[in-house]
Amino acid sequence: MVKRTRYQYGSVEIDKRVNGPDVWLYRWWESTSDGRRTRRGFTVGTVEQYTTEAHALKAAEGMRLIINDGVAQRPPVPFSGLLDRFLLDQKQEQESEQITHNTLASYRSMISQHIRPKWGDCKLGEVRPTLVQDWLRKLAVSPKYKGHIRSLMYRLFDKAMLWELLDVQRNPMELVEVKGISKRRRRPCVLQVQDAWRILDKLVQPYRTMVLIALCFGLRISEILGLRWTDFDFKRSIVLIQRSAVGKRLNRLKTEYSQDEVPLEKSFIAVLKKWQEICAKTEQQWVFPSPATGRPYHADSIRADYLVPVGLKLGLGRIGFHTFRHTYRAWLDETGAPMGVQQKLMRHAHISTTMDQYGNASATAKRKANRPIVQRVLRREMNQQISIQ
Repeated sequence: MVKRTRYQYGSVEIDKRVNGPDVWLYRWWESTSDGRRTRRGFTVGTVEQYTTEAHALKAAEGMRLIINDGVAQRPPVPFSGLLDRFLLDQKQEQESEQITHNTLASYRSMISQHIRPKWGDCKLGEVRPTLVQDWLRKLAVSPKYKGHIRSLMYRLFDKAMLWELLDVQRNPMELVEVKGISKRRRRPCVLQVQDAWRILDKLVQPYRTMVLIALCFGLRISEILGLRWTDFDFKRSIVLIQRSAVGKRLNRLKTEYSQDEVPLEKSFIAVLKKWQEICAKTEQQWVFPSPATGRPYHADSIRADYLVPVGLKLGLGRIGFHTFRHTYRAWLDETGAPMGVQQKLMRHAHISTTMDQYGNASATAKRKANRPIVQRVLRREMNQQISIQ
């Protein structure tokens, strides 16, 4: 694209479709490298989504900012335009696998539910730190979620400076403070080993083995569902955690720290081999394939249909797979595992997520720290038969 010198607003028009609703096209002129002018177009959305021309023009603001890159004189930028351009940019990053589908979904959620309703109609220069801080203080969400919103606002202003919508300066969101980001609204549920056994007794396969993996290794449910038998090296007694399965999507793990080798105890390898004998076989070698699709299960359905009912029946509350990750972390503490080793076993990018910095962890140290957890859970496991639903 040739840099333009004059700001161009562009226009919208309805494009008739044979199948489905008509759509709004945002149109603008663009100069090619040989000096010719050609008309370009971008699909804004359907006429059902945007019922008037004014609505369609407002929705095209993100693309309007893109086509006017490099223009020195421009009208005040609406914050909604920055939001639209940011989402277009992040969509491209997701398509090139620089960010995950879940990350993009979380951005969209925060923008549509909180940021756009409050700031969408403001000009970029009107979104000032004092106003943002006051808004966040009054927002009826957890301090941790406020911290996520503040981080996204910071990222939005960084992008505004990168795209020359603002002069390069100190990011104004640096001045916004959110108290109690590390505090939780509810204390996370940590199970006693007897409670873990009671849960396991109520579960059928494959959910029982999923929970065993979560308890013994602290894996996230998306990582458990993303496991393939090819990830396991039973000779070396390790499993490589390298992907997540969320719904129909397979994603690379979000940080290099999440992608790591996890040590396996011989006793747990025996449990896995028992499950391998009876689980469905698929071309992709999924450890937990759904009989209906041959692909990984949906985590939300497992929680709603199995874990929550079991937790309520046993008087443990509405448990989920993250309950087992919290439990694993607490059990590591109880067994005296050094904090640096805990960070590696939890596969946190920053030790502040685990707690304070204590150093790195070797494979031997990780195996030593994890062994008591596996022994705790499997104390009575090897004598029990595995039944499948």
